[in-house]
Amino acid sequence: MERADIAIIGTGPAGVSAAITAKVRGKTVLLFGSRELSSKLTKAHKIQNYPGLPDIDGAQLAQAFKKHLDVLEIPITEKQVTAVYAMGGYFGIQTPDAMLEASSVILAGGVVMGKPFPKEDELLGRGVSYCATCDAHFYPGKTVAVLGYNAESCREANFLAETAGRLLYFPVVPHEVAVNDHVQVINERPIAILGQTHAEGVQTEQNTYAVDGVFVLRDAVAPDKLVPGLAVEGAHVRGDAKNYCQHGNQPVGLLCLRRSGGEAVPVHQGGGAGQCCSPVGCGMAGKTKEVSVCCAAHDCGFGGPTAGLRR
Repeated sequence: MERADIAIIGTGPAGVSAAITAKVRGKTVLLFGSRELSSKLTKAHKIQNYPGLPDIDGAQLAQAFKKHLDVLEIPITEKQVTAVYAMGGYFGIQTPDAMLEASSVILAGGVVMGKPFPKEDELLGRGVSYCATCDAHFYPGKTVAVLGYNAESCREANFLAETAGRLLYFPVVPHEVAVNDHVQVINERPIAILGQTHAEGVQTEQNTYAVDGVFVLRDAVAPDKLVPGLAVEGAHVRGDAKNYCQHGNQPVGLLCLRRSGGEAVPVHQGGGAGQCCSPVGCGMAGKTKEVSVCCAAHDCGFGGPTAGLRR
């Protein structure tokens, strides 16, 4: 596949808006996310503040988004993005079966709600994984736990069960659990991942379960897990709002975000930040070689500044 001008990760209002604007401006687009778009959108009972569409519900608005994408011939790629790597003049977008390329990347996956489990960050890559299709081959015949959040978690658990000797599924939040007979469902709330140098177990409020690996399958992956080294504060990417970056000699509306090592990472902040579904008001879709963070309104039900991965 040829290198795209822009890769957009997330199919909520911010990601869809960015993809539409980019395509209208003549850019080639890779749009990653769910073809069903954002569950936060589709579950909205009534939306009264979207311009031109009064009293529309979330499902109707989602259908309108899908139609707009279809008219502009913008396909949605449901490959899971596991990492984004800066490669000098472009970015590598890692998926389970391929490394795709884009000159710019827009993170528009929404805020990852909730804190990591104890030991999750420390053991990531050492028995803790966010991608079943990427890492299932490490666990043939072994005992694996899936901490699941949605229907996609169930599908990935079924896939893992084909390789693992024993698979334990822990529903972290209420959702319909549709798994096959090879998956053991544990209806206990997990509170921690156990292990010192490698994941060795899952602790629930009632019991402790010994395992060889733990797959945490949330709706979204936090931005610092998606872009290695990106500094965050809680659920948000860290930025310096007082120090906008320059593109040559011109300010370009970029926040100087920081890697954990301290160096600046130019990241687009949409000129429509705080305005519902207006992530590309500053013209960021025309920029290249930057990571971008789209913003949506805090009060419209679409979440805050987007910085994660829609699964």
